[in-house]
Amino acid sequence: MGNEAFVESVMREIIRPGVDQLMNSRYFSELRAGKLSKKRLAGFALQHYLSNHAINKGLAFCMVKNASNPPAYNQFVELFVEESSHPALMKRFGQAMGLTDEDFDKEIMIFECVAHTAAIIRGMFLGTAAETRAGALVNETMVQRYSDEFDAALEKHYGLDSRARTFFIVHSKVDQEHTAMAAETIARNANSVREKELVRAAAKTMVRFKLAKFDGIYDAYA
Repeated sequence: MGNEAFVESVMREIIRPGVDQLMNSRYFSELRAGKLSKKRLAGFALQHYLSNHAINKGLAFCMVKNASNPPAYNQFVELFVEESSHPALMKRFGQAMGLTDEDFDKEIMIFECVAHTAAIIRGMFLGTAAETRAGALVNETMVQRYSDEFDAALEKHYGLDSRARTFFIVHSKVDQEHTAMAAETIARNANSVREKELVRAAAKTMVRFKLAKFDGIYDAYA
């Protein structure tokens, strides 16, 4: 199996079924129907904001860690530049849902979001190049899809304008490129049986963390 075919098998067997499972979860089923409470929408804003901040700090550390490795350094620089605005965009969405700066300052990350964020940062620091991007391939694919869901539902059912929905509008488009970048990195670096095992394991684990994240938010902000 060539590496491109391997990446496609990971998408087909692990990631796309995970996306389908996420879209059929309580959170997104209610969102599409316009029945998801504003408290649960605000909960996502708070938790994702905290996660974005933590991930940006992880990327900053990785830039320093890989300063002597130009390819890795440049990749982390690119990721940091693209991700750096995300907390502010998520806060904008949350404020449109009625949250204040104080709400964001005092919020504490819930268990499931701690676990999901920790898995991402663990990959940055300890994963091989292919393994690390397997987690990104899952997250970018899922974010792209759920951003489409958020964007449509927030306009149709909750009356949010395009400014409030900027985070989701951007991610529904930009993460297509991020997904392709992750797939290319995996194809270039998964050159052994062991690397392919690590990629599959990382993808399966990240799918579970992503599903748990939304279940956790749904329950925590009941």
